[in-house]
Amino acid sequence: MNPQGEVTRLLSAWSSGDAHALDELMPLVYAELHKLARYHWSSQPKGHTLQPTALIHEAYLKLVNQGEKSMASKNQFFGLASMAMRQILVNHAETSMAQKRGGGQEHVSLSEVDQAVRQEAKEVLALHEALTALQALDARKASVVELRYFGGLSIEETAEVLGVSTITVTRDWQAARAWLAREMGVGNVSE
Repeated sequence: MNPQGEVTRLLSAWSSGDAHALDELMPLVYAELHKLARYHWSSQPKGHTLQPTALIHEAYLKLVNQGEKSMASKNQFFGLASMAMRQILVNHAETSMAQKRGGGQEHVSLSEVDQAVRQEAKEVLALHEALTALQALDARKASVVELRYFGGLSIEETAEVLGVSTITVTRDWQAARAWLAREMGVGNVSE
């Protein structure tokens, strides 16, 4: 069976409740997941402490423990993995901010790495808060941002996952980026 067909078969088995199918699936999609994690990691500020491999492993654990996992395509799987990575980055940022406020740990000093981690945490939390607000206003636009920014999916792949046209995704992407930029007080949210 070709690798694409095997991925589809394993996704179907996993969606049907076969927990071992995810174990077989991961080696087939690991390279793509690593590329996705590197994409997220490269857009983080200098000194980011969560490495791409750790991000993949954390996402895997989230996927294993996830209840609802019905999906029809490889792109939907990567969308789900992307959302898991987003939540991991948000949790990591929240932990960093808690440590900043004391978090039960002794405060050492403000080194360059410490400042970068705090800045990263603030940015991730600001994006998370803005996305949560966007979700309340327009869930599809928020999904487009998650899939494009966190998932690294193309316009076409995002359209397939959401079941809408590429024109709709393009409009939603542009509108959502402008809204997020205004909401976060930045010039523009990256492509």
